[in-house]
Amino acid sequence: MHLAYPAVLSALLFCTGLYGVLARRNAILVLMSVELMLNAVNLNLVAFDVWLSRAARETLHSGQALTLFTIAIAAAEIGIGLAIVLAVHRNRGTSDIDKLRDTAEGPGTEGPGTSAAEKAEATA
Repeated sequence: MHLAYPAVLSALLFCTGLYGVLARRNAILVLMSVELMLNAVNLNLVAFDVWLSRAARETLHSGQALTLFTIAIAAAEIGIGLAIVLAVHRNRGTSDIDKLRDTAEGPGTEGPGTSAAEKAEATA
């Protein structure tokens, strides 16, 4: 099998995950999209490891070892991420990322770029 097939598949997976991260509002769907991106990287690591081991006749398989580390880190990331999302959902009642960003700022708080006129409107 040629190297182009898994490379194109991993590029499609990565682009799908990137679209999911940029377009989704639900935090759980964003985490799932990050997992898609990590799986695309894993597919690339294994494909290039097989390709390089055929070319160099080495049996080191460092790409497969890196894939195992990536899977372990992804499992820890999704566990911690889901725990944070569940805690935020219990406290705020939503997992919508845009609403969470709005509620973090609060209705009466001023950011660093707030002008004097905006401060006067907020107090009036």
